Amino acid sequence: MTTIPLVLTLQDILKRREQGGITFELHIPKLELQKGQFVAVVGESGCGKSTLLDMLALVSRPTHCSQFSYYETQNAETSQQTNIKNLWDSEAEHDLATLRRSRFGYVLQTGGLLPFLTVFQNLQLPSKLNGYHHDSQIKDLAKRFGVEGLLDKKPQYLSGGQRQRVAILRAINHNPNIILADEPTAAVDKTRALNIVKDFHNLAKESGTTIVMVTHDHDLVAPFADVTYTFDVTEVSETLTQSNCRLFV
Repeated sequence: MTTIPLVLTLQDILKRREQGGITFELHIPKLELQKGQFVAVVGESGCGKSTLLDMLALVSRPTHCSQFSYYETQNAETSQQTNIKNLWDSEAEHDLATLRRSRFGYVLQTGGLLPFLTVFQNLQLPSKLNGYHHDSQIKDLAKRFGVEGLLDKKPQYLSGGQRQRVAILRAINHNPNIILADEPTAAVDKTRALNIVKDFHNLAKESGTTIVMVTHDHDLVAPFADVTYTFDVTEVSETLTQSNCRLFV
């Protein structure tokens, strides 16, 4: 049986946030992302979904962690490990920024497209930031996702579903290993939401990209997700809330 390569491993993670005398603690005993997985992160507001996504995106440092590792697959048998915990501990922001820019893609709830650029110019941004051009790939992907007729338009002239499809294309144009999507279906109707989830699922299977999608709608992602994480939230006291991230069974 073929072993699916890992791309990210978190072990014994704690993230503590404090504001106005109120403390929120997110505990992650273990979380593993495999190559080509479509992973759903499901929970209600305030459970820690965005906190988890910020850590996976390498923009928020854990308060404590035993292991935080990223793996770059070299071939079918080997991969190169980057110890993210050590990068956090040594404050190696340049190395973290390089990883974020080159190996991660992001899809925001509102799409996050720059309003003063055309769709095509928005799609060019990730590649330009990484020092290369993928204009022919952009056009091929746009055709596949049914937005090839929108490339010269500004985002304001797109529907909600069209903006999200363009945002997905922008996230994948520089060939990242991991795509993180923060409630990408929140601003669209059920039909468009279902199409977006299908797009993510197909993308993961066809390209081998690992996709993590945050949502509050378990029924939407349940038929497509390879694995789902959720949260058990406990109000320990008036000033302390604890949330435990676990596999949804």
